[in-house]
Amino acid sequence: MPFVVTDSCIACKYTDCVSVCPMDCFVEGPNFLAIDPDGCIDCSMCVPECPVGAIYNETDLPEGLSHFTELNAKLAKHPGWKPITQAQAPMPDHAQWREVEGKIGMLKTST
Repeated sequence: MPFVVTDSCIACKYTDCVSVCPMDCFVEGPNFLAIDPDGCIDCSMCVPECPVGAIYNETDLPEGLSHFTELNAKLAKHPGWKPITQAQAPMPDHAQWREVEGKIGMLKTST
């Protein structure tokens, strides 16, 4: 089962996870990362690298976050979203959003 990025990533977009992914299956949007399920080999290397705990195995998603499985798959194919393989600085105001829950309404799919 592939891994899934959830709403804790929205508006923070820490990228520590992408540099350890052996399959380069992360894609980047304006304020969120997603994992391409077609490339994920279920290695879990990305999970401990996420400072906000946004990455879960699809089978272990907390209640209320199951929709992120479909969202990751959809965004991985979005024409405006590009592969990302190198860590970058988080979003400028990441610190104020780090502990906020339920940020799905803030997700930007295009610039």
